Amino acid sequence: MSHPDNRSFEDADASDHASPPDDAPWISDEDILAPPTVAPKKHSAELFPIPPARSSDGSQPPSSPPNLSGSEAVAPGSAASVVGPLPLVETAFLASAASLMWLINSYFPPGPLLRILFPLPIALIYLRWNLRSAWMTATVSGLLLTILLGPTRSIFFVMPYGFLGVQLGYFWRRGAKWELSIATGALLVSLGTFFRIWLLSLLSGEDLWGYLVAQITQFLDWLVRLLTNWGWVGLGTWGQPSMEVIAIAAVITVLLSNLVYLLTVHLAAWLVLERLKVPMPEPPGWVQALIEE
Repeated sequence: MSHPDNRSFEDADASDHASPPDDAPWISDEDILAPPTVAPKKHSAELFPIPPARSSDGSQPPSSPPNLSGSEAVAPGSAASVVGPLPLVETAFLASAASLMWLINSYFPPGPLLRILFPLPIALIYLRWNLRSAWMTATVSGLLLTILLGPTRSIFFVMPYGFLGVQLGYFWRRGAKWELSIATGALLVSLGTFFRIWLLSLLSGEDLWGYLVAQITQFLDWLVRLLTNWGWVGLGTWGQPSMEVIAIAAVITVLLSNLVYLLTVHLAAWLVLERLKVPMPEPPGWVQALIEE
């Protein structure tokens, strides 16, 4: 006959060896091998809309193809009608390319060659995608140059070349004439030149505008002496030019140099974008005749 205490100890041992459901492990092998049931989060680049393609006659095709299976049509703004990370990848690539050109030109300047190409990556991303991608490219380029060269030189890239790339992409996307885009671009680059003179004067404590006026004065004196020696202008006809005339001559010189610069930018962009199969407005007739000759 067994003692009641012995039975209680045996029941306790049996209860210890039993595995109730509450003691089951939190993660089993089946849970590890099973595929996740939660849908993965979508990347932020998938929020870019597909740029509408234009036909030759200017009309736009429908945003989504007709549904032949009888199910509901895909909404233009839904996740099924967006692209992958391609806009973000191209934005990062072209921003780094623009920053690299500015970096090389700062330490090993090869002349005016790279300066012609400064606004082209930003204009290209505008033509391929949209305004938001162009501003992102300009902003990322400025941030990269801030890390590599400091804030001052990065500001000199963003103003005017970052804004110039967005402006050129805006006009080229809408098929504007070369005369309009060159004129507005020259005004923008001229503002960037005066902004650079003001900022450098502020940082260095020197009057760089006075230095520019002095250079223009020497140029005008040389021009007057040359015309006098050739007999085209009499001696003492013009006299000493005033400061207002010299300042106006300085502004006109900056505008003319920027007009020539924008013309070369358009020519380089026309040659590059034609090879990349990216449409841009055709050059005027006199430019085409000059190139053909």
